[in-house]
Amino acid sequence: SSDDSMANKTSIEKVTENCNAIFYTHYHGDHVDLFKYVPDTVEQYIGCVAKEVMQCKCNWLSKIKNNPPITTNDLDKLASFKTFKILQKVPIGNDIIVIPFMVNHSAGDAYMFLIEAGEKRVLHTGDFREHGYTSKIIETIEKYVIKQPIDVLITEGTMLSRMKEEVPSERNLMIKAEALMSEKKYVFVLCSSTDIDRLATFYNASINRKRSFLCDKYQKEVLDIFSKNNGQRSHFFNFKNVYPYIHGYAEQFNTIKNKGFCMLVRHKHIQQINELLLELPEKDVYFIYSMWHGYLKGENEKQEYLDLWNLFDYEHKEKLHTSGHASPSTLAKVCNLINPTTAIIPIHSEFSENFTKLDIKEELKERIVLDSCIRNNIQFIINGKH
Repeated sequence: SSDDSMANKTSIEKVTENCNAIFYTHYHGDHVDLFKYVPDTVEQYIGCVAKEVMQCKCNWLSKIKNNPPITTNDLDKLASFKTFKILQKVPIGNDIIVIPFMVNHSAGDAYMFLIEAGEKRVLHTGDFREHGYTSKIIETIEKYVIKQPIDVLITEGTMLSRMKEEVPSERNLMIKAEALMSEKKYVFVLCSSTDIDRLATFYNASINRKRSFLCDKYQKEVLDIFSKNNGQRSHFFNFKNVYPYIHGYAEQFNTIKNKGFCMLVRHKHIQQINELLLELPEKDVYFIYSMWHGYLKGENEKQEYLDLWNLFDYEHKEKLHTSGHASPSTLAKVCNLINPTTAIIPIHSEFSENFTKLDIKEELKERIVLDSCIRNNIQFIINGKH
């Protein structure tokens, strides 16, 4: 993570001593942001589309004046990333094979990895879920993974902190978004700029209601990447009718005012939104907040999201979101299906102990590893938060 005490070149160089390669499950910042500190001697791997999205984002970040978070050297390092394809056997060193399988997450081109080393087999799920548009993790595990026993399962547990939270499907969100667009002519949306499922949710709802779909130039580049790589396989992810919004362009404004629109926005657009609100009928305006609710209050509060939320009156806004992570029931299903012989290691969670509360077999609960130990001649070293 880029916000802890190890987020520096010296620490990363120490961590990667004797390391041959790093595999990234997807491009979210809490997974990849420290790539620039990795020594050049360590190969870095990521999915082909994920690399394109990272390069797009980093190119834009490098253009920030005065103190850009990404430098030319960082862009060169990113360009050197190696990529892989689904089911490709990637050899590392003399005795390790890594096999990637695609999963559904709130990021396009996300993967889990099967790692084979000698006679040992480890499955790292990465971040995943079962309620997105392309969720086939159970079928993938059944078809490719459990033909031979898995020794160790390393799996995310983000939703363990919210065990009883409702987890609607992405398709359910699209139905609700389309219903809102039937009632409201001018809809502003705050969502992740790289969440292909969520972008498809609002894009397809907008197209179905015959609204203009608008965004800024950066977002358009990201959508073009998704269209190029995913749109051929499914029209649902072909964002071909997307228009960059040009503030102050009278002809475009007249068109979208007559037709109605769905506009993707961020904090940098606040002044433009304020000026648009003066020109649009208040009763036809709506704001959809489609991010994690925790960003609006408490210790994870983000002021830029609050500013956007507070622009709109109570009756003209709504939270419409679902998690990018596996629900407790899905975690249990995966654990029971994998049935690892030696250990389950929870990661990506501050409530890893809640794995024992999942509906999994009792013998699996005994295999949960939260602290350093030795089991079946395998040494487990657990450092810091799980």
